[in-house]
Amino acid sequence: MNTAQIWDNLGSVPEAELAHVLTRLFALYEARLQQNPNDPEALHFFSSLDLAITQTCQCNSNRR
Repeated sequence: MNTAQIWDNLGSVPEAELAHVLTRLFALYEARLQQNPNDPEALHFFSSLDLAITQTCQCNSNRR
């Protein structure tokens, strides 16, 4: 997996489409959890997503 290429591709996604990318990722991992509630990859994704949301909200609060 070439993470640099994925990072570059993500940077090329128009800002208006970023929510769609996140929604698709969420739905993909949500489906994995529905099939297997103990799926370690899906659990890791949601844990990381929760952390990213928390950190972003804290940073935004600190800027105000």
